[in-house]
Amino acid sequence: MAKKVVSTTLGPSAIGPYSQAIISGNLMFISGQVPLDPATGNLIDDRSIEAQTRRALMNLEGILSAGGASLDNVVKTTVYLKDMNSFARMNAVYAEFFKINPPARSTVEVARLPKDVDVEIDVIAVLD
Repeated sequence: MAKKVVSTTLGPSAIGPYSQAIISGNLMFISGQVPLDPATGNLIDDRSIEAQTRRALMNLEGILSAGGASLDNVVKTTVYLKDMNSFARMNAVYAEFFKINPPARSTVEVARLPKDVDVEIDVIAVLD
């Protein structure tokens, strides 16, 4: 099965040997997004878990859009948290983005994330 690389300025540029997203068949796999501002490539100034979660989800929205999808197409997310004590605050922001029929989700606590951020989120979406 062929794969198509998705690359867009609507999300941060890849900072390593990976693609922002890959479309294979009717599935779109988006690499983990951290709170980088796509316009500057820098971390956002507000380091609260709420702001970091919001920026990561906004990045995912941009990449989904470039691939012809939206958050409504997302069927699975994985949330990586530096501290599980941040779960409730992350979850409140996450709920703002997935209001109806939210996707399946896994949330795990990890020792460290790229650029020492507090959250990273990846998604799988089904294209129409």
